[in-house]
Amino acid sequence: MISWDEFYEDPAVPDVSAASVERASTNRQAEFRKADTAGAMALVGGSDGSMQLSRAVSEKAAGSYADAIAAAKTMTAMDIASSADRDLAEPPAGRSDRTVTEAAAELVNQQIMQRIQNELKDLDTSAVEHEIGEWTERVTVDDKRMINCRADLNQLVPFKYDWAWQKYLDGCANHWMPQEINMNADIALWKNPNGLTADERMIVKRNLGFFSTADSLVANNLVLALYRLITNPECRQYILRQAFEEAIHTQAYQYCIESLGMDEGEIFNMYHEVPSVAKKASWGLKYTKELNDPNFTTGTQETDKALLKNLIAFYCCLEGIFFYCGFSQILSMGRRNKMTGTSEQFQYILRDESMHLNFGIDVINQIKIENPHLWDDAMKREATQMILQATQLEIEYARDTMPRGVLGMNAVMMEEYLQFIANRRLVQIGLLEQFKGVKNPFPWMSEIMDLRKEKNFFETRVIEYQTGGALSWE
Repeated sequence: MISWDEFYEDPAVPDVSAASVERASTNRQAEFRKADTAGAMALVGGSDGSMQLSRAVSEKAAGSYADAIAAAKTMTAMDIASSADRDLAEPPAGRSDRTVTEAAAELVNQQIMQRIQNELKDLDTSAVEHEIGEWTERVTVDDKRMINCRADLNQLVPFKYDWAWQKYLDGCANHWMPQEINMNADIALWKNPNGLTADERMIVKRNLGFFSTADSLVANNLVLALYRLITNPECRQYILRQAFEEAIHTQAYQYCIESLGMDEGEIFNMYHEVPSVAKKASWGLKYTKELNDPNFTTGTQETDKALLKNLIAFYCCLEGIFFYCGFSQILSMGRRNKMTGTSEQFQYILRDESMHLNFGIDVINQIKIENPHLWDDAMKREATQMILQATQLEIEYARDTMPRGVLGMNAVMMEEYLQFIANRRLVQIGLLEQFKGVKNPFPWMSEIMDLRKEKNFFETRVIEYQTGGALSWE
């Protein structure tokens, strides 16, 4: 787009310097004053292609041409269109004092628009060809792959992974916002010195401290790494939805922190000041550091495995294990009619995270199917170790947040629960259980989190997800 300065410096454009404008002003003042009151603004082209004013306006429009040009510089195309419509609607005798300015503005604007048209006439479209590379034909289902796909990624259909598109639609259908949930009871309970025990208060603060930054870490990984490296458009569509949901979750934690009047500096810095929280954050970040490099690309066995490890770290471990101790603690409060607003926020969030987890597991398993050479014995051992490490970190977090029994649970019970969850994650990606004989010590969590229906969570809508409504704790 040409700037005003470029326009006035262009030798192909009629001279509109200060001196020439002043000369034009002197020569044309008389013509403007003598113009027929019924005269109209007209623009004609000279033999050299330049434009000039041929007729002016009434005696009222006797301002200097220099002022008209100066005013024209400040007028946009919308200003000109609006003033032209107004001017044409008025009878000749009613023309305003700004008619000369409007005429000058239209003169200048038309010359600039002509330049724009000339520039666009020969617009280079090679950028599109570079974007799609060798794939100039229409995309077929067989052309699509989860990673290292060379087909046109801008073509959403035909779908190859219908489950990814369905998850996107389900996520959109179950949209919610944090401010829809009433926090008044939580505020009153938090302000009451006798409302919660010291251990209960620590649990609320510690979990808000972890989750307020954990979802940001997940969102950064989605936006900076996974979206670029996953080469399937319907999966990318869900990743965009997931990134938006992570932003909503971060807003929800901030909404709770602000509503309860907590020290924001204390809460938001826990992820690097509290050891049990910092360890979880650091563990996740080491798997995304390499992928966040804009120069990182897949296509070799080493880089493809790096992406696969990232997916296992963030979906199976961070969202699939690291969230479960904190969520069970907060949801247990809700069952005891404590911090019910915060608990409801967490239940909505956990339902979203359940869908994120299942999407990630489906992506991991699809990559394994399409690239069986990646899922060798070494990769299986490393994936197993990753899940076991994440489980141990979450057990340490449980011990830190529950030095004593609280809310009908304790660290020993939580350890068994996390081992139960770890077994489930291992089996979901085709690995062997590592904790024999463990059971779920919190059966009520299966009802709230719907563990048994993670694969088809949104196929039923009773009280499981209600936008803008209250969720039942029974």
